Amino acid sequence: MYRTLLRATLSALAAGVLSAPVWAQGERFPGIGRTATPLEIKAWDIDVRPDFAGLPAGSGSVAKGQDVWEAKCASCHGIFGDSNEVFAPLVGGTSKEDIATGRVARLTDQGFPGRTTMMKASQISTLWDYINRAMPWTQPKSLSVEEVYAVTAFLLNLAGVVEDDFVLSDRNIAQVQQRMPNRNGMTTAHAMWPGNEFSGTSRPDVQGSSCMRQCPAETKVSSYLPDHARDAHGNLADQNRLVGPQRGAVTVRQTSEAPGARAVPAAATTADVDARSAVALTQKFTCVACHGMENKLVGPSFKDIAGKYAGKPDALDYLAGRIKAGGVGVWGAIPMPAQALPESDARSIAQWLAKGAPKP
Repeated sequence: MYRTLLRATLSALAAGVLSAPVWAQGERFPGIGRTATPLEIKAWDIDVRPDFAGLPAGSGSVAKGQDVWEAKCASCHGIFGDSNEVFAPLVGGTSKEDIATGRVARLTDQGFPGRTTMMKASQISTLWDYINRAMPWTQPKSLSVEEVYAVTAFLLNLAGVVEDDFVLSDRNIAQVQQRMPNRNGMTTAHAMWPGNEFSGTSRPDVQGSSCMRQCPAETKVSSYLPDHARDAHGNLADQNRLVGPQRGAVTVRQTSEAPGARAVPAAATTADVDARSAVALTQKFTCVACHGMENKLVGPSFKDIAGKYAGKPDALDYLAGRIKAGGVGVWGAIPMPAQALPESDARSIAQWLAKGAPKP
């Protein structure tokens, strides 16, 4: 009887000791959160590796991809992947020779400084994974598996990697990988890993050192156009396509209208100074990432906003409040997030818009 009782007591103590770590882990933060369920973990476990582990079964055609692209992608990335003044181009800079060699020649061409996504990407899994988890930016993870395959196929078609009638799927994606223009462009011979298991050397290819002495003053690089040449071909800023990061300079000047008078720059007025300051603020706080001066980007243009509210008695207070708090529904379904900028700067931009968003 005694032995039986002792054995039962020891068994109970052993069970308690063995379960103690589990109990402690569950009560590490009492009352805060809970353990994720297998289905919740599966919903977030969506990464696709270069060996295509994690890639879901499915397919999508180039033709289907074009429809999805024009409906959900072209507003930011352009009809042909050339993008607009906000986002860098996705397509361009590659050739048939690059597809054959797997190394984009223009990456080492100093005369071609542009860099597109298809020039740099070495793995098709990177394109598929990023589109799947992050696009479109207003509704990430909203694309179906078929739409992700189709959009990836259309992007590859724009780069000349696949034909117009191609259907990309989990069954042929490994073969398409062998046609990526920069598939041989990735290297591990840079010694940036913790050890030398990849590069065989422990010395990085770039040697950096901190230097905080004799720092030069911040400079602004800009082009200079003599006054006598400003009106030679009109305003260059109005003559550029809204593609890529290169913008035309404002080459208009105000001149005296007296007969025979020499053209000289007009004196800057208070309104000019206000306009210049306001435009500078829109660039400082990256408002121009979503709003063009005269063209709709992600949101309405400044010209359209000014046309809607300029001259109204409460325009200044309303616009300043909208800039600070953000909102949705007035100009469509894409929300504008709240902006973290000083009240004085928000009112300066609002005042400029309330005056009609005059050009500097």
